[in-house]
Amino acid sequence: MDQQTDASRHLARSAAGAFGDSLAAHFHLKESKQVSTAWTGDRLFAITRLQSDTGIPDRTTRVPSEAALHISVSILPVPLRAYELWIDGKAIDVPFIPSLRTSVMDLQSDPVCWVGTGFDYVHYHVPKAGLDEIARDHGVEPVSSYKFAICEHDIVLAQLTQYVFPLIGSRDWTGSLALDQFSLILGAHVLRTYAGLPPLGVTKRGGLAPWQGKRAAEMMRENLNEKIHLSDMAGECGLSVSHFTRAFRKSFGMSPHRWLLERRIDRAKALLATSGLPIADIALQSGFCDQAAFTRAFGRIVGDSPGRWRRVVTSRARYGP
Repeated sequence: MDQQTDASRHLARSAAGAFGDSLAAHFHLKESKQVSTAWTGDRLFAITRLQSDTGIPDRTTRVPSEAALHISVSILPVPLRAYELWIDGKAIDVPFIPSLRTSVMDLQSDPVCWVGTGFDYVHYHVPKAGLDEIARDHGVEPVSSYKFAICEHDIVLAQLTQYVFPLIGSRDWTGSLALDQFSLILGAHVLRTYAGLPPLGVTKRGGLAPWQGKRAAEMMRENLNEKIHLSDMAGECGLSVSHFTRAFRKSFGMSPHRWLLERRIDRAKALLATSGLPIADIALQSGFCDQAAFTRAFGRIVGDSPGRWRRVVTSRARYGP
């Protein structure tokens, strides 16, 4: 299994929580794949993939109590009686678990489990403070409790997990705007599905004030080569993260992540057209973690590969249309 990137390890060290290698240790495993991003204060929203070919030799060690939800989605099915679970010291009846089924546990309820077979799970670490902020931004009071679930047939979380699965462990996703936006989508779904809230409708608010839009654009342009969070820009604009995200989309006609991606592609185009730099170097100078991530993004936005686009542009410059 690939090791965590330096960036993800740095984020993981910046706040305690049941995710990443810390979660792996509770499962008696030596490593994990994870991506994480700052959410509220020093708390992190994190996604961790844990897998084992044989199961674990003993019960998981006790996870320190924290104000967060632990949401797990099974990638592989888990046979009947191969998984045992205790919540607050009480044994829970666990059925056969098909693939892509969801479990939701409160990390203040002392969850302990044992898995006696090979497994592959995606775990979401969701701080309650972040969920409270999403709720307030929709005019809803913070929630005091969440529904416990085991083997829930949650189609939305299954689809979100299938989308994010290949990105877990990616350097390009750790601490990214794309992960920030993913966390807001997941958080809103959790509030509706496991806190019993009505659908979180979009409040009737306008876009960003001109100064806010200008400042957000400046911050992203200044950080094309660096990681920047929605919380950074929202704080600079005096808004909550979810309010800022919706207002930005209203003002710019796209998400912050898409806007930043297009600016990175603009820089890459300029370098492709005017320099002889290798594409790998252009990828790094344009804010991408590697050439592969750059090529994928360039193809999605431009509809061509960087190399072919460069040949066409330089040919036109030399010989005309």
